[in-house]
Amino acid sequence: MIVRMAGMADVAVLAELRGIDVDKLEAYAGWVAAHTETHLPFVAEIDGYVVGAAWLFVAERVPGNESLDRWYGDVQSVMVREEYRNRGIGGALMAAILTEARARGLLHVTVHSGRRAVDFYLRSGFSHHRQLLLWEPAAP
Repeated sequence: MIVRMAGMADVAVLAELRGIDVDKLEAYAGWVAAHTETHLPFVAEIDGYVVGAAWLFVAERVPGNESLDRWYGDVQSVMVREEYRNRGIGGALMAAILTEARARGLLHVTVHSGRRAVDFYLRSGFSHHRQLLLWEPAAP
């Protein structure tokens, strides 16, 4: 297995993994191209076939007295093809993302997880945090 940062040549497979319809591929490719500095895609390949992907969103926090350089990350859209799950692919993708986060000196990395994936993220080194709060708009 190889895990690598993806590029524009990988847009079609990234779209497929996200369930993007073919008729929206051009718009999706435009979005990926416009967000290359902030949304970093990683893919896992076996024999040249992409079996999973995950994204690291990188953003800057408002500067403070203690530091003017305050960047953080958020893991997004982690997906491993069903027939390749439970083989360590998700863990390898997370390891690549967290290595990138360390290399960039990010303050922290968050993830918004579905219930089924919480244990996976805990095994990857994430922890529950008492200060993370969530606001969602009320339904219309």
